[in-house]
Amino acid sequence: MIKTTKRRKSRIKAVILLYQSDLLKKEVGKIISSEMDFQKHIDEFTIKLVVGVEKNKNEIDNQIRHVVENWTLDRISIIDRNILRMAIYEMLFEEEIPLKVSIDEAIEIAKILGQKEETPKFVNGILGKILVNLGSSEK
Repeated sequence: MIKTTKRRKSRIKAVILLYQSDLLKKEVGKIISSEMDFQKHIDEFTIKLVVGVEKNKNEIDNQIRHVVENWTLDRISIIDRNILRMAIYEMLFEEEIPLKVSIDEAIEIAKILGQKEETPKFVNGILGKILVNLGSSEK
């Protein structure tokens, strides 16, 4: 059985919140408020991730568009798209998190939440291309 760390649980929750926001076409703040109305606790790291993704979504989505070949953003499944968004947010804006950790965590989350068997490979491929474009394997 795979050990799920506190940070991974936070990341999984972040992807689920981003998925809901994307699916329902609602601001993530409204999704968070709704969750909290049902007495569900959302930790600070989860909130930091979802707010960061929403705030920087255009830049993050442009990173994805730049590396996907023969695909539009809409063709990527909603869950895969939001796993990518969360990881790219970490890679670009969370300097204390090593790039390799962001990528590894996204792959592990893709194994858990991905709708297709190929999801972890797809996520790894996209994030690997973005890593190359960033020009560094370390922050």
